[in-house]
Amino acid sequence: MTLADIEIDLRQQRGVLDLQDIVESAAVFLEDASAREVIRWAAATFGDRLCLTSSMSDALLIDLVSRVKPGVDVLFVDTGYHFAETVGTRDAVAQVYDVNVIDVKPSRTVEEQDRDLGPRLFGRNPDLCCFLRKVEPLNRALEPYLAWISGIRRDESPSRTGTKVVEWDAKRQMVKINPIASWTQEDVDNYISDNGVLINPLHYDDYPSIGCAPCTRQVLEGEDPRSGRWAGLGKVECGIHL
Repeated sequence: MTLADIEIDLRQQRGVLDLQDIVESAAVFLEDASAREVIRWAAATFGDRLCLTSSMSDALLIDLVSRVKPGVDVLFVDTGYHFAETVGTRDAVAQVYDVNVIDVKPSRTVEEQDRDLGPRLFGRNPDLCCFLRKVEPLNRALEPYLAWISGIRRDESPSRTGTKVVEWDAKRQMVKINPIASWTQEDVDNYISDNGVLINPLHYDDYPSIGCAPCTRQVLEGEDPRSGRWAGLGKVECGIHL
């Protein structure tokens, strides 16, 4: 089988083709491909049943994908706890890039969650808070798609070192594509600089990894870039990528 053989339209054929076989073949062929080549394959294979997710930490992935697939759906999980700078970055992305930004909302507002489960759930049970405000809403939003593109990288944390360029997302029964999995922070910085990519202004204020405001702190010089996420809670992932 060649790469061309697996660049097929799955929009009418999900019940016939085994998506897991597609993943296995693509993972081999695309392991050493450029990010743009990976995105081209994804766009050709999944068409309008492809989306990407963004935390609006920066628009690098949005810039990459929109150059290949203008008008692509970008899912942004609006937890209700975001920094104002993150919401502002989302608004700027919607204006600057040729993409369709879709706000994904939890089933309960922050006020309703406080009423039902008590205030400050993020401090008492961060796993449950992340599930209710991030994981479950995204799972619902991803249901219409066959594949989603993520910006995670192997060098971000020990839990991500085994990330493949194309993976089977067993939890959601769909294909997950990680076109910059092999990139380093230097690669990211160079792409942002060379292409004038929008970034969240919090990066300039010692927030290299940006999540919800109550669970994200500034990172001191020499600390791991993700050490500001859920600091002191023994938590390293929100659950979306597990």
